[in-house]
Amino acid sequence: MHKSIVIFGCALGLLGCAHKSTGGSETAAQAAKAEPSIDAGLTGGQTAHAHLEPKSGNTTLKGHAEFAASPVGVKLVLHVEGAPPGEHGAHIHEKGDCSDPEAKNAGGHWNPAGHQHGAPPPTSSHLGDLGNLTVGADGTGHLEVTSEGWKLGDNSAEDLLGKAVVIHGGPDDLVSDPAGNSGPRIGCGVIHND
Repeated sequence: MHKSIVIFGCALGLLGCAHKSTGGSETAAQAAKAEPSIDAGLTGGQTAHAHLEPKSGNTTLKGHAEFAASPVGVKLVLHVEGAPPGEHGAHIHEKGDCSDPEAKNAGGHWNPAGHQHGAPPPTSSHLGDLGNLTVGADGTGHLEVTSEGWKLGDNSAEDLLGKAVVIHGGPDDLVSDPAGNSGPRIGCGVIHND
């Protein structure tokens, strides 16, 4: 089983997510120190990225995914623009090939352990299950996931390099196997470290 932490709704470009006060007299400096920025874990060490391009008739979606080793696993920060508003299934697919107009060359969900499709970890789901990306009325969406099960550059079955990040046209129902009934692949980007 692999564990992950999923954070939805943080705005890219801010120094961090909103800090929730615990009723103490914490200063802004203390809050900033206690609440890591969205860039925490994305500097130094092993990193990888993917640039998303539009697929399946969508002409406006673009985005990027940044991966980096952190003290609690590998962290993903995913940001999209020009996407249709609403919920969109987000997954890591098994093949780093986005050349097909519908991203079919990316293969199925990345699932080296043979689990059932489901919600993002820590449930026993596909290693590539990221849940849903929420896109606002302005066409932007942001998702952060950290997983202990992911590796970067070790050539193991759990290595993210050479896989693809895929955004789907509809929401992932987090149940239907193998793909969550999330519709066409409207965005795709190959994960690499150069």
